[in-house]
Amino acid sequence: MASVTFLAILVVIAFVPSLIYLTWIRNTERYLREPYSRLLTIFLWGAVVSILIAIIVESFFLGLIDQNLQRIYQVFGENPNLSTLILALIVAPFVEEAAKSLGVFSSRKRMRDIEDGIIYGAAAGLGFAATENLLYESSAYFTAGATALIGTAVVRTFSSALLHATSSSVFGLGIARGFWQGRSVLPYYLGAVGLHSGFNFVASFGILYQPTIGQAAYLIGLGAAVVFAIVGISYMRAKIRVLDKPVAGTGT
Repeated sequence: MASVTFLAILVVIAFVPSLIYLTWIRNTERYLREPYSRLLTIFLWGAVVSILIAIIVESFFLGLIDQNLQRIYQVFGENPNLSTLILALIVAPFVEEAAKSLGVFSSRKRMRDIEDGIIYGAAAGLGFAATENLLYESSAYFTAGATALIGTAVVRTFSSALLHATSSSVFGLGIARGFWQGRSVLPYYLGAVGLHSGFNFVASFGILYQPTIGQAAYLIGLGAAVVFAIVGISYMRAKIRVLDKPVAGTGT
């Protein structure tokens, strides 16, 4: 019974912040707000289906990297963190942005406005972030205890969760414009990948620069990651406001 209660607490810590963010982003739109039932469906898709696809595909690529690590060392130089950095900066952004978009793409015909793509994308990204946070926060607790759990939860709530919402909303905007305006979705996908990779780069600042500037590198990376995520989601919410228009003849 105690273990079930503890698991429920972990799920609440991981999922509630993402659901609060989802409400916040949904309510940025003044006209024709999306029904929660639809957004929660996309949220759950991101939390379950997208995360499973990402784990499987990333595990495959990580295996390839490990098999060819000596060849990679010959190109980039020997570094014990190199495979982790390749996964974080290249593999994860491409794989995860594609995986998160599947729920958005399947719902594109239900979009009533261009800005719905931003909101749908954010829903998928926040669902993905919630499950990812659950995995990281559980690992932190079982490795280093309650203090590590709380620290990990706080950091990821104000950084990774917002990053996933931002990058997925960029691709979601592209999917909406592709459906409504016939535009190519590729630039938006690459934009989402670029944002994701850029965030992972600043978040990896400690790994990259700790040997030269010491432990301060981790604090610099953490601060930069939080700022990166907050600026990104603020811009996408501003984009929703710009695109949000009343429906002609209804006043709503």
